[in-house]
Amino acid sequence: MRVAVFSAKKYDQRFFDVANGGRHELVYLEPKLDQTTAALADGFDAVCAFVNDHLDRAVLERIAAGGARIVALRSAGFNHVDLEAAAELDLVVARVPAYSPTSVAEHTVALILGLNRKIHRSHSRVREGNFSLDGLLGFDLGKRTVGIVGTGGIGVEVARILVGFGCRLLGSDPTENPAAIALGVEYVPVERLLAESDIITLHAPLTPATHHLVDAAAIELMKEGVMVINTSRGALVDTVAAIDGLKSGRIGYLGLDVYEEEGDLFFEDLSDVVIQDDVFSRLLTFPNVLVTGHQAFFTEEALTAIAATTIGNLSAFEEGRGSGNEL
Repeated sequence: MRVAVFSAKKYDQRFFDVANGGRHELVYLEPKLDQTTAALADGFDAVCAFVNDHLDRAVLERIAAGGARIVALRSAGFNHVDLEAAAELDLVVARVPAYSPTSVAEHTVALILGLNRKIHRSHSRVREGNFSLDGLLGFDLGKRTVGIVGTGGIGVEVARILVGFGCRLLGSDPTENPAAIALGVEYVPVERLLAESDIITLHAPLTPATHHLVDAAAIELMKEGVMVINTSRGALVDTVAAIDGLKSGRIGYLGLDVYEEEGDLFFEDLSDVVIQDDVFSRLLTFPNVLVTGHQAFFTEEALTAIAATTIGNLSAFEEGRGSGNEL
């Protein structure tokens, strides 16, 4: 099959070429997929899309008219796809449901440790010859309660790591995971989790029910000086409410690998331009905020798994069978 791979970077080509082994004709396109670029998919049997591509009804209609029969997502999340429109257009949508929970979990804990021990601040100081310890006071992680919102594969891996630190673990999820319970996670209502946790880490999918899960009302329930971590989907956090929480001191630490308006920012080099997003720019002014650019998934193991699963989805479709990853 001819496959148009949108939002393609050099590292995508490296891992996809190995996984593909020459089976499909992969054409790597740097632009994001949206209404202005959908015509680039004309003549392709398949479209391969990433998390910040826009697959609304108009885009899906355009790529279907151009000949596409399958959308292969190289991500677990699919909130950026109009699945109802895809079904009406007889477009198969397949995703990568799990690639490396460990990669995201380890990055989550890295954000926790970095914020706690002020690694980002101390690194900058030392490079300037400032070896003062003022303002760098941390706390023993093992004496704290961590609330894990979403206890699927990633949430369980976070719990597994934090058990080693000796943390008390609370969990909130519509479905209790036996693996989490075996690790000592105590399931509680989300309101209790928010109220009792010193650290809150988000690992839920983005759905209408979880959109702005952390909003002004949720922040009001939290402990003074709480740490909030989001390595899931940006829109789980109401950024304006989080900024208000930072200003009031209710949120004492904020670690983000995702941002609700990241589509115009992340995965691009914008070092020579003025960032126009005033909300994001405001976030970066806080010394107790640590932001990474959606890199939690970015490991050799994860990219290998993403490429292999995506190629497997395409090959299964070509052979007239399901891969099990269709939505």
